[in-house]
Amino acid sequence: MAITYTWTVDSMSVLQTPDPDYVVIAQWTCAGTDGTNTADIGGSSQFTSDQEGTFVPYANLTEVMVLGWISTDLGEDGVSNTEACVEGQINSIVTPPASPTSEPLPW
Repeated sequence: MAITYTWTVDSMSVLQTPDPDYVVIAQWTCAGTDGTNTADIGGSSQFTSDQEGTFVPYANLTEVMVLGWISTDLGEDGVSNTEACVEGQINSIVTPPASPTSEPLPW
């Protein structure tokens, strides 16, 4: 079954420079579900004043905007690697990995 991914912004940290309430860190979560099983992984993205774009006042930010910044920060490989980690967690729930057992020595 296909996995559906949902990215959310959990929190943001700001500085008062170069603009008031300038977002410098966003904590995020990538969650996935195959309809039965769910898993998630979290991380953070850092932003600098060197990034392109026009400053948007904190009160006018939307989650979609910030998720766009996170996607840019992670890059295509980072996004796919994050989703692959969630997929791996779900696959481990569906088919748990075999765990080795300790056996007494044969002598």
